[in-house]
Amino acid sequence: MSTKIIGLTGGIGSGKSRILDWFKQQQVPCYEADKAAKALMSNNKEVRAKVIALLGTTAYQGTTLNRVYVGQQVFAHPEKLQQLNAIVHPVVGADFKDWVRQQKTPYVVKEAAILFETGGYKQTDFTLLVVAPKTLRLQRVMRRDQVDEDAVRTRMKQQWTDEQKIPLADGVIENIDWEKTQAQLALYHQKFLRL
Repeated sequence: MSTKIIGLTGGIGSGKSRILDWFKQQQVPCYEADKAAKALMSNNKEVRAKVIALLGTTAYQGTTLNRVYVGQQVFAHPEKLQQLNAIVHPVVGADFKDWVRQQKTPYVVKEAAILFETGGYKQTDFTLLVVAPKTLRLQRVMRRDQVDEDAVRTRMKQQWTDEQKIPLADGVIENIDWEKTQAQLALYHQKFLRL
């Protein structure tokens, strides 16, 4: 029996992290692509050298990624974001394949903010898209990251809209009321166990 790959994605502030925590509570192995990318950007010397070549030495404080600086650079310059993604995504893809081979469960969840934008959804068995109204997403991110509305809107512009993603998704969860969200997740969990 091969382990099925469930892709979990959604726009910034949609509530992916909370949903990912729900899957973790069900003992489902979860791979967080963004966290893996940040770790690989700090720990992989080859990746670090390429990032410095692209963004300069300020991109790191010692061997630790300077996330604030990198974020400012790539969100202000979309071409730099594309170049950074071209450096990081193949390494994350290889890391994910190694990770999946080590799992012994019916399914795993791969969480990635830009699963559709990168084409990563093509390597999954099922994609679950988390959506929420834009006003709610804005409030969540402003509260979580202590940033103003303009900063959040700039980040949102780097991602596809829900309208672009919904046709590509196998399932959609509207994450407004947590009780309803959990009920939907329980149904998907049973479905994924049978895939």
